[in-house]
Amino acid sequence: MSREPIPGDGRLTRRETVVGLAGLGLVAGRADAQGAAEATGSVDAVDGAGGDRAPLPGVLVSNGREIARTDDQGRYRLPMPGDGAVFVIKPPGYALPRDADNVPRHSYIHQPDGTPASVGLRYRGVAPTGPLPASIDFTLTRVDEPADFDVVLFTDPQPESRFELDHVRDTAIARAMAIPAAFGMTMGDVLFDDLSLYGRSNRIVGRIGLPWYSLPGNHDLNMQSPDARYSRETWKRVFGAPTYAFRHGRAWFVMLDNVEWLGPPVPVGANTYRGRIGERSLAFLRNLLAEIPRDDLIVLAMHIPLVTDTTPDDPHGITTDRTELLDLLAGRKVLSLAGHTHTTEHHYPAQGHHHHVLTAVSGSWWSGPDTRTGIPSADSRDGTPNGFHLLSVRGTDYTTRYLPAQGQPDETMRILFESEARAGAVEVIRLTRPVRGLRPPVPQDALADTNLVVNVFDGGPRTNLAFRIGDRPAQAMTRTRRTDPFVAELFARYPETKKSWVQAIPSTHIWTARLPDDLAPGAHRVTVEGSDEYGRPIRSVAVLEVLGERAGG
Repeated sequence: MSREPIPGDGRLTRRETVVGLAGLGLVAGRADAQGAAEATGSVDAVDGAGGDRAPLPGVLVSNGREIARTDDQGRYRLPMPGDGAVFVIKPPGYALPRDADNVPRHSYIHQPDGTPASVGLRYRGVAPTGPLPASIDFTLTRVDEPADFDVVLFTDPQPESRFELDHVRDTAIARAMAIPAAFGMTMGDVLFDDLSLYGRSNRIVGRIGLPWYSLPGNHDLNMQSPDARYSRETWKRVFGAPTYAFRHGRAWFVMLDNVEWLGPPVPVGANTYRGRIGERSLAFLRNLLAEIPRDDLIVLAMHIPLVTDTTPDDPHGITTDRTELLDLLAGRKVLSLAGHTHTTEHHYPAQGHHHHVLTAVSGSWWSGPDTRTGIPSADSRDGTPNGFHLLSVRGTDYTTRYLPAQGQPDETMRILFESEARAGAVEVIRLTRPVRGLRPPVPQDALADTNLVVNVFDGGPRTNLAFRIGDRPAQAMTRTRRTDPFVAELFARYPETKKSWVQAIPSTHIWTARLPDDLAPGAHRVTVEGSDEYGRPIRSVAVLEVLGERAGG
């Protein structure tokens, strides 16, 4: 169903558009009594199209470090000693302006000279903004905003080409268009280095009809920048401030750019970056926390995980200053969201803190054999089909739910029977039909050597699983760190269809058990059931065939 913006829903008017960013005011700047530059402005509210404009007191506005609260006249003052950004932190019950592609316009970029031509960026950066405006104003629209709402969560759509952007459009975007939600978010790697695709990408995502908030990843960098200072120039031009925040209901959403660019790749393609929030953004979060009631929910979004099973000690794969972040958040109710690893993971790094590494929209970077639609299977390297998540907030409580982007017979788990010791060997795979060795009829005397292998696509340390055969008592399964045999076979069988760096890696959401060795020949119903990370019941079934003849040995 369509959710196109309608007049009065918070879209930008012509008066409110400044070089594609949501800031107002274009005349000379001002200084305080000591001569230091200072940003001033107002936050107003309107009731729909043509409604009366009134000052909005008590709204938070930030320069990315300090935070000011508007006074009774809706006015604020913030230090602005040099280049930077000013952004409004949307309060509940109000909507930000949106452009024609539903990108919320939350910030004004202050860069008097724009992006220096001497930096030599491949993709266009920020045009000169001139002197600091006398008044940087924001206009919000009053809306009905329930405390119970859903959010569509994307990460790593990461199309490497215009053709792969078609895949994003025809999978995750097509499915998200049918999901009722308050807004959507993308946790980085909107693109795969080709920043010229932002315009088309935003037009496609905009057709979902929801306000869509994004933060940048390591593949959204201006990689010609000699250091971090000019590494987000194209992002700022298209989306605004890379780090910002907004409030919806009783949840505070904090969007943190935690990719620090260290310089041009040497050699080319090396991607010299690390996961780091940095002192300025940590100071912003510290100041913001002082304004947040202790029992409100904090949803912290970033690209590079705080914790990951995939690369637990690699600065490319974790946030190197996560200890400082966790210390700031101690005692708070926090859901932190990340992408980057193209895996699905749940971690609990501190009391009350749930860290969720989300399934990538692109899965294995759009690798794998084509499906009947001509779109690659794109199964993630931990065995999860490519997809996204739905965050459901109910007051200050929440749950998440994984949704595959392409058709899956079971959206919860995959059940396999691994009965050959060398079933994953390339020479064995070549002699069998696809998945033949993973869902085989099992000779009776091979039962004791057959593993039941279950991938719970969104499972984690709080997921519990058991299996039962027919009417027999249920038996517990064991969470086992190992590769998913399905995706291992997929990549071995079709090596020409995957990106060169893609391979099956150990998964954090595999459960295994040995089959009983006393099953009679015939067909048996296998039921796998348990509970997920939130205690919700999960269940799936499969048929196991047992052959009566004895295998040679």
